[in-house]
This record gives sequence, structure tokens and C-alpha cells, in this order.
Amino acid sequence: MSDVSGRFLVAAAVVAVSLAVVVASAASPAHDYGDALQKSLLYFEAQRSGRLPYNQRVRWRGHSGLTDGLEQGVDLVGGYYDAGDHVKFGLPMAFTVTLLSWGVLEYGDGVAAAGELAHALQAIKWGTDYFIKAHTAPNELWAQVGDGDSDHYCWQRPEDMTTSRRAYKVDAENPGSEVAAETAAAMAASSLVFRRAGDAHYAHLLLHHAQQLFEFADTHRGRYDESVEVVKNYYASSSGYMDELLWAALWLHRATGRRDYLDYALTNAEEFGGTGWAVSEFSWDIKYAGLQVLASQLLVEAKERRLRLSAEELAVVEQLRSKAEYYVCSCMNRNPGGAEHNAGRTPAGLIFIRPWNNLQYASSAALLLTVYSDVLSALGQPLRCRGEEGAGEAGDVLAFARSQADYILGTNPMRTSYLVGYGGAYPRRVHHRAASSASYSHDRDFIGCLQGFDSWYSAGRENPHDLVGAIVGGPNGEDVFNDHRGAYMQTEACTYNTAPMVGVFSKLMQLEEQTTRRPEAEAPAEDL
Repeated sequence: MSDVSGRFLVAAAVVAVSLAVVVASAASPAHDYGDALQKSLLYFEAQRSGRLPYNQRVRWRGHSGLTDGLEQGVDLVGGYYDAGDHVKFGLPMAFTVTLLSWGVLEYGDGVAAAGELAHALQAIKWGTDYFIKAHTAPNELWAQVGDGDSDHYCWQRPEDMTTSRRAYKVDAENPGSEVAAETAAAMAASSLVFRRAGDAHYAHLLLHHAQQLFEFADTHRGRYDESVEVVKNYYASSSGYMDELLWAALWLHRATGRRDYLDYALTNAEEFGGTGWAVSEFSWDIKYAGLQVLASQLLVEAKERRLRLSAEELAVVEQLRSKAEYYVCSCMNRNPGGAEHNAGRTPAGLIFIRPWNNLQYASSAALLLTVYSDVLSALGQPLRCRGEEGAGEAGDVLAFARSQADYILGTNPMRTSYLVGYGGAYPRRVHHRAASSASYSHDRDFIGCLQGFDSWYSAGRENPHDLVGAIVGGPNGEDVFNDHRGAYMQTEACTYNTAPMVGVFSKLMQLEEQTTRRPEAEAPAEDL
């Protein structure tokens, strides 16, 4: 893919930096957010499946999964492995691409300023190219390649895989609304990215697939884990598919400007739970907080006269916004009512939802709160927690998002960065088959299914390769981290842990640059 950094058009925005953020910056150790951004994007190259390109920067990886889909007569080569294993799960992969795209849409000017725009576009396109392949008919989407049970039985490099590469699909007879709608959201969001990058043809192709996938998800409704039962032990849907339908409709409205998608989202907001669900987590499974924040951005469009909302529509959007604020306030521990209405916290202030891969919730919260701080700033309004004003300002919301990012980067009791490769102390025994094994480019001796457990998994030594840019599962509820390959709840990384931080790091990098430049701009001129 050509470097289109110079043609990436991002609307100019006035960034308001509150005093709270400046104070927080001075109180915590300085972090190099530009370096964190660069490393985050590098991680996605380590997760690539398929035939790697000539400009692959993670050189210890090789081609893999080159026969994916062959048994079913389709080409499913490409895409991403979700974590430290070699299954390609469609739902979290699509969610990863949606969040990557959202971050670039909101904070792409910072990504470009860091010289990382081409890498960001490549990371998104590696996913969307695969989705195009996987969407083989209007009502057919290949939702998974590989079997989690057999895959977890082996510890092999992806280049040596001997496990099943069977592919699983959803279609009209065996629907999967969650995965179809999330893939529609990913392709709609990414179409905006590539349109701004000047690639109108590719943007149009993505939007075409997005619209077909949304129609498929809505017309043939059904839970995807009932059609693809092998996914239940790994990515079962607990919230159902209605949140994904609302999420996808809002993304399609943003990508197309068509009122019918907005009408769909607002008309179904109550029935589908959008105005009813008040949640404390945002994840590959539960999208309500994300769609509520996305809907809140409509108020900014309305204020700037880029969108006309009727009184009835405005009332629904305000209801969605109130639920977005519940989530924001829950993360910040500012909802009245105590623990029942607020997310859990570690003693050092990290959002703590559950022990397994908890940092996914902290990183996704960081993105949503960063975006919502911009909403509050643009509207010139304070944060309201369960209807009560005085809970904080836009700067307070952004400061809390920054606190989660800083925790991930090393401002924590363990004094370790949970972003691999950042700083001097970070996880060295990440639960990852490829990173923990000899590089295929240097040692092509075959590693058998069980051989890897003896030779690599059980070894106490550090991984031979740093999985740079990966955000691992993170510490337990007491801020304690065990850097051990077998402690997979803490040391396994996932693509959707890192994806939301691309936008967050970009925003914080720009904030740091503005704070640094301000004294120079405000300094009085010397007398001549």
C-alpha cells in the first residue's frame, strides 16, 4: 500500500486544554506518548496471519495460515491472530479494526505528526482486506478460522501449525448478527479513514460491504455463538446482538450521512437497550457504552449545524448521552450510589472489571473517555453523573483517561510498563506462541505440537522475542503482576487491548507538545 500520509485530510480542531490536565501532567512522571504510539502500531505486524509483505518490520515472524479456507473452497488467507494463539476469531478482529479506525478518525493528525499514519493505515487495511475475502456473498460471512480447543492443545509457532484450520461461517440459515454487524461497523469506520486518506475507490468498496453486512445482520437476526458453537468457550456473546446493530447503524450513518441509518438507531434505541443499558464496561462483547458515546457526538454535529435533529430525535440522543455519562462517571468513581454504580478499582486507581485480561477494559475506557472529553469541550458543558452537575469538567475526564494510559506505561506500584517494549521494565515472558519460540527466519527446524511445551512454554527464561507494542492482561486487583508465561490471565496480550490506545496516545502526545510550546509562546519579548 502506498504511503498516503501527505494526502490525509483531517479537519482542523481547536483543542482546549484544561488546568486539571496540566496539573496532572506535572504530578506524574513524563511519558513518551509518541514512542508508545509507534510501538503500539508495530504490534499488529506481529499478529499478522498470511503471506507477509516485503516491508514487514517484525522480522522474527514468517508466512503462516497459507491454506486457510482451502478445505471450504474459499480464500481466507490473511487477517489477525487475536492473541497468543493462532485462531482467527472474527468478532474481536472486527472490534479491533473499529477501534483502530475510530482512533485515527478522531486523532489522525497526531498519528500523522508522529510519522505513523502509513503504519496505522496498513494495520487497518490488513484487517479490512481479510473482511472483504471473508464476506463471500451478501448473506454469508466466514466468522472463524481454526478451532480453539485443538489450538490450545499445542504450543507451536504459527509457521509450524499442525492444528485444524477449519473455517466456520454464518449465513441466512445460520445467522450471526453480532459478528456481521461488528464487521459492518469496522468497514464503515475504516471507509471514512481511507476516504480521508484519498483512497476513494477502496473506501467505496469497504462501504459497499458494510451496507450489505448490516442488511444481513438485521434481516437474518440470530446469535452467532449458536451458529458457530466452537466459539462459545472463547468469545461467547453475553449481551446479544442488539448493541452491535445499533453500533453498526451509527457508524453507517457517520460514513454515509444517510438519515435511514440514523432513524434506525434512534427508533430502535429503546427496544434494543441503547437508552436502557447503563454499563461499566466496554469490550468486544458489550458495545453499549461505545454506541452511547458515539451517539453523543451527534450533539456536537447538531450544535455546529452539521446535523438537524427534531425535538423527538434530540430527546433520544440525550437519553443515549445520559447513559454514556453513566459509563464515564462509573469509570471515574463519581456516580452516586457507591460500588453498585461504579467500576471497580485497584488500590492504585486502575479500572478493574475482572481478573482475566483486565487491561482491555482500562484501554477501551481510556479511548471512550478521551472522545467524551472532546464532546464536553465542544458543547461547553460539565460532566453530569446520574443527572447531578458539578461532577467535573472535560479536563477532568481527559485527566482520568490519561491516568489509565500512564498506569499502562509504568506509573504503577510495580513500576513496570504493561506495553511491551516501552521503558526499561516490561513483561519478558508474554504468553505468546511465536514470541516465546525460536524465530522461524533463523531456525526452521520443525517444532511439534507438544514439543513446544517442553522446549519453550515451560522454560523459565525470557522470551527470545519482545512482542513490542502488545498490552498484556495486566495486574490483579491488588496491582500485583506475575511475569510468567503460564499466568495467561495476566501475560497474554490481545489486539483489542492495544487498538484503542493508538488514538489515546496520539491525543496525549499532542497535548504534551502543546503544553511544552505554551511557555515559549507566552514568554514576553526581550527589550531591544
